[in-house]
Amino acid sequence: MDVAELAHDLARRVDAEVRFDAGSRSAYSTDASNYRAIPLGVVVPRTVEAAAEAVAVCREHDAPVLSRGGGTSLAGQCTNVGVVLDWSKYCNSLLSVDVEARRCVVEPGIVLDVLNRELWEHDLEYGPQPATHSHCTIGGMIGNNSCGATAQRTGKVVDNIERLEVLLYDGTRMWVGPTSGRQLATIQAEGGRRAEIYRDLQAMRDRHLVGLRDRYPKIPRRVSGYNLDSLLPENDFHVAQALVGSEGTLVTVLRAELRLVPRVKARTMVVLGYQDIATAADAVPQILPHGPIVLDAMDRIILDSEQKQHRLVRAIDHFPTGDGFLFVQLGGETNEEARANAQALLDTLGKHAHDDDVRELDDEAQLRQVWQVRESALGASARAPGAPDAWPGWEDSAVAPDRLGDYLRALRRLYDKYGYQSASIYGHFGQGCVHSRIPFDLVTADGVRDFRSFVHEAADTVVAFGGSLSGEHGDGQARGELLPKMFGDEIVRAFAETKAIFDPRDRMNPGKVVAPRPLDADLRLGSSYEHPVPSTYFAYPHDDGDFGRAALRCVGAGNCRRVDGGVMCPSYMVTRDEEHSTRGRARLLFEMLDGSARGGTITDGWRSQAVHDALDLCFACKGCKSDCPVNVDMATYKAEFLAHHYERRLRPRSHYSMGWLPVWAWLASFAPRASNVVGHARVLQRSLKALAGIAPAREVPFLAPRSLQAWYAARGPRGDGARGEVLLWADTFTNRFAPQIGEAAVQVLEDAGWRVTIPETPLCCGLTWISTGQLSTAQRVLRRTARILRPWIDRGVPVVGLEPSCTAVFRSDATELLPRDASIARLRDCTFTLAELLLERSPGWNPPHIDGRALVQMHCHQHAVMTFDADAALLRRAGVDPVVLDSGCCGLAGNFGFEAAHYDISVAAAERVLLPALREAEPADLVLADGFSCRTQIEQCDSGGRRAVHLAELLVGIDGRAAEPR
Repeated sequence: MDVAELAHDLARRVDAEVRFDAGSRSAYSTDASNYRAIPLGVVVPRTVEAAAEAVAVCREHDAPVLSRGGGTSLAGQCTNVGVVLDWSKYCNSLLSVDVEARRCVVEPGIVLDVLNRELWEHDLEYGPQPATHSHCTIGGMIGNNSCGATAQRTGKVVDNIERLEVLLYDGTRMWVGPTSGRQLATIQAEGGRRAEIYRDLQAMRDRHLVGLRDRYPKIPRRVSGYNLDSLLPENDFHVAQALVGSEGTLVTVLRAELRLVPRVKARTMVVLGYQDIATAADAVPQILPHGPIVLDAMDRIILDSEQKQHRLVRAIDHFPTGDGFLFVQLGGETNEEARANAQALLDTLGKHAHDDDVRELDDEAQLRQVWQVRESALGASARAPGAPDAWPGWEDSAVAPDRLGDYLRALRRLYDKYGYQSASIYGHFGQGCVHSRIPFDLVTADGVRDFRSFVHEAADTVVAFGGSLSGEHGDGQARGELLPKMFGDEIVRAFAETKAIFDPRDRMNPGKVVAPRPLDADLRLGSSYEHPVPSTYFAYPHDDGDFGRAALRCVGAGNCRRVDGGVMCPSYMVTRDEEHSTRGRARLLFEMLDGSARGGTITDGWRSQAVHDALDLCFACKGCKSDCPVNVDMATYKAEFLAHHYERRLRPRSHYSMGWLPVWAWLASFAPRASNVVGHARVLQRSLKALAGIAPAREVPFLAPRSLQAWYAARGPRGDGARGEVLLWADTFTNRFAPQIGEAAVQVLEDAGWRVTIPETPLCCGLTWISTGQLSTAQRVLRRTARILRPWIDRGVPVVGLEPSCTAVFRSDATELLPRDASIARLRDCTFTLAELLLERSPGWNPPHIDGRALVQMHCHQHAVMTFDADAALLRRAGVDPVVLDSGCCGLAGNFGFEAAHYDISVAAAERVLLPALREAEPADLVLADGFSCRTQIEQCDSGGRRAVHLAELLVGIDGRAAEPR
C-alpha cells in the first residue's frame, strides 16, 4: 500500500491526531510483552465518530487496524504492523449512569480508576480491577477480558458486560448484547449485514454445539480463546460477551454498557505465611467458603527482590514468616463485620492473629502498603538484583483452585528441568490463576529454542490439569499457536469461522489468536538482537554499566501512564501522549540503539530529532526513579542523551543561561543591586529573556543583597557545638537567591547543638549542568567541590543540604557520574537533609511546638532519592499535621519551566493539583516547599496569594501564613 497516501487521507478526513512520524511509530512498537512490530502509523481520534471514519479510510487502503487502550498486554496483542487507534487521550468519557439498574455507558478510552472515582458518589464501581487499574482503559480490558484480584468477588470482564457498540472492518456498526429467540428472529428478518452476522454465528454455534459445551474448561479463569460459549442457548446468545477477549481481532469497540456492583464499604486483610508457594496454594480450598474479596499469593523470591531494591520497606515489615504468602481480603458493611469475618477465617484455619505466620491488617494505610507489594510483583520480579532478567511468556496459566498446589509443583519441576530456578510465582490463587516471570534467554538461538520448547511443555502440563493457557492476559501471539492443545482442532476451526464472519479480510489485528504468528517470531530481542555499548558519562551501576541495558529496563507495565496520582510522569499527565510517558521515551531510546538493523525507524543515533523531541518534555523530575516498578531513571537518560546530542554542536540558549546559572549568579553577586535593576528593567526584560531563552511570562528571581556565605563570614559560628561540627551546603539557590533559608537553618542547627561551618569558597553540585546535559562540565564541577570539601568529608563531618535537588545530586547522581572517586562516595554517605540530621543524629533535641496543618509540596528529587519520611516525622513531633499534596511535580522543574517552549506545560502541570489546592486552602494552613523551583512556581502562578516556606524557616517561626482571610 501507499503509506504516505494513507497518512494523507487520514489527516484530511479524520478529526484526530494522525502520527506517522518515526517517534510515534517507535513509541507504539511494543507493549508489555516480548514482541515488537513497528506500526504503519498512529491515529488518536478526538471522537468515537472520528475513530469510525479512521477505520473507513484504512478499509479503502486495505490497511490493518489495531485498537489499543493502555498498551500493557503481556501476550503481544498490542503490537502489529497496522494503524494503531489510541483511544485513551480523547475518547474517555462516562456517558451515562443508571443507578437503579447498576449500569453505565462509557467510551473505550476511559481509565478504570477514573471511572470508579466518578461512580464513587453512587456507591457503585466496576468490579474487575487488574493491577494496572490506575492506567488501563475499559476498552483494553474488554479486548483482553481482564480480571485482576477483585475478580474473586465480581468475575471477569465478560461477566460484567451488558452491551457493546461495535464497528466491523467493513463499516457495519451495531449494538450487541444478549439475544432472546424472538430478538434473534427479528434481527434475521430485518435482513442486511447484521442479519447475516447473526445467522452465521447461530449456524457456527449449532455446528459446534457439543464441542462448545465440552471443550471449555469449567474453571473460574478461562481467558484463552474466543468466548463462543457465550453464544450457547443457556447463555442467551450473548454476542457482546462472545466478543469480549477477542483482542481486537474481530471488531472495534466504540462504546460499552457495563454492569456495576456495590462498592465494598469496609475491608480487612489477613496475610498468611507458608513454607512454600505450593503449600500456600493447598490452603486455598479452605479459605474460599469464607467469600474473600481477594485471595492472592506471592512467593519469597519477589519479597526478597523488593527488599534488595529497598522498595516498600515499611510494607515488608508487615509480612509474616514464611516463603509463600496468601493475601486474603475480607469485606463487610462495617469495620467490625470485616474483622469478624477475618476472625472466622482464622478460626477455620486454626490460626491466631498473633501467630508468627499471620498478619491481620485493618488499618487502611497499612493495607494499601502491603497490597502495593503484591501489585508491584511484576516489576520486582523482572529485574531482581543478582538474578537474570525475567520475562513474560508463560505468565498467567490457570487451573481449578483445588488442583493448584499440585500444578505448581509440576510447574516448578519444569522450571528446574530448563534451569529456570529463579522464576517467581504470584497470582490470583482464589481462582487458580498463576503469574510468573521466567528467566528466558531471548538473545541466543539456543535460548530461544529452549523458550519455545518450555512453553509447549508448559501448555501440555496445564492442559493435563484441565486448565487454561491464559487465565488473565489472553492469547495474542504468545499463546495463539498453542490453542489446539487446549481446545482441539474442532473448536480452533470454530474460532477461524468466527473470525471469517466478522473480519473475512483479516484486517483486524491479524496474526493473533486465529492464524497466529509463531510464538518465537517478532521477538523484541531474539537471536539477532545486538546493540552497541556506547561510551557514556554516567556509570549505570544497576545496569552493568551499559546504557543499552538501561534503555531495555522498561517492561511496559505502563504505570507512567497514570492520569493522576504520584510523581511519575508529569508530562504524560498533561499531554496524554505515549511518547511523553516514561515508557514511550524508553521505547524510543531502545529503537535508537537498535537503529536500522532490524527495520527500525530511528537510524541517526544520538543525533535523532525524534528522540530529542520525546525527551524535550521530560521534566527530569526523577519521579520514575522511584515510582516506576523497575526504576527507570529517565532524568539520567535524558541528561546522557543531551550530552551526546549536542556534542560539538550549538546548544539552545537556555543551556548557556540557566545551565550556567551558578556562574552568572556568582558574577552578578559582585553588584547584586545593579544586576537586579538591569535584569528587571522593563525596557530590557523582553530582550534579555529572549536572549536567555526564558519565557516572557516568567519573572527572573531577584538576587539577594548579600549571599549566605557573606552573611556567615561576617557573623561566624555560635553556640557550644556540643554535638560536633556540621557543614551546611550553600547551594547556589540558597546562597544567592534565598539566604534567609540558610540563616534559619544555621539557627536551628546551632539550637540543636551543632557547630555550623559554611565554606567560604563558592561551590556547586553541578545540578544545572546535569539537567541540561553538560556532563563533562558537571564532572569538573563535582571534582572541584569534592577536592575543596575533602578536609570535612574525610573526617565524616555531616553535610546538610537545604535544596532537595542539590542534595539528591550528592546522594545519587554524583557517584554515577564519578563512580571511581572515593571522595564523591564519602560525600554521598555523609550527606543529610535537614530533617534527617535533626531526627536521626540529634538525640534529645525537640523542635519548637508549631500548631496547625501544613500543605506540603514535596520536591520530586526528594521523593525519588531521599523520601519525605524524616520530614513528616519531624513535623509531627512539632505538632504539625503534614498533608503531602498528591500533586506530583510542581511543573517548574529547574530550567524546564523557565524555558519559553515549556511555559504552558509547566503551568498546566501545576494546575492539575498544586495550584487549586493552594487556592482552596484555609488561611490558617501552612504551605511548605523546600525546593526553590516549587516555591518559585507557587510565587509566580495564581496560588491564591499563598507563600511557601522552607522547613528551616518553619522551625524558626517563619510560617508564611496569610495575614487575614482571603
